[in-house]
Amino acid sequence: MTIKFILLVNKQGQTRLAKYTDEYLSVDERTMLEGEIVRKCLSRTDKQCSIIQHRNYKVVYRRYASLFFLVGVDEDENELAILEFIHCIVETLDKYFGNVCELDIMFHIEKAHFLLDEMLLNGCIVDTNRANVLSPLQLLDKASS
Repeated sequence: MTIKFILLVNKQGQTRLAKYTDEYLSVDERTMLEGEIVRKCLSRTDKQCSIIQHRNYKVVYRRYASLFFLVGVDEDENELAILEFIHCIVETLDKYFGNVCELDIMFHIEKAHFLLDEMLLNGCIVDTNRANVLSPLQLLDKASS
């Protein structure tokens, strides 16, 4: 299972979080890729499928409130497993932030990245248990207060 990137984007198309595991993309290529994919996904209606093909990626996305969660994977990846992973990310962020919103991501970007780092390693899903993912961050919060 290889996840190439995860993007959190608002309804206006502004990227709020970007995590890439494909180290072969330059910053300019990433910016172009984000723009193309975000335009494609945001222009689709709710009645259309939430899986698109773009270049050599399969992009699986889902909208939660004002945020779009976009995950780029290999073409042979299971789309339903990725949709479930997106839901797991949202549930974990909800549990930590208490009903996560765009502002939580913007003002606590390092914590959002930390949560994703706990769930992913080199593009592979390593842990989806909320308690396991949240415990290191809760320990850091406890130590800092």
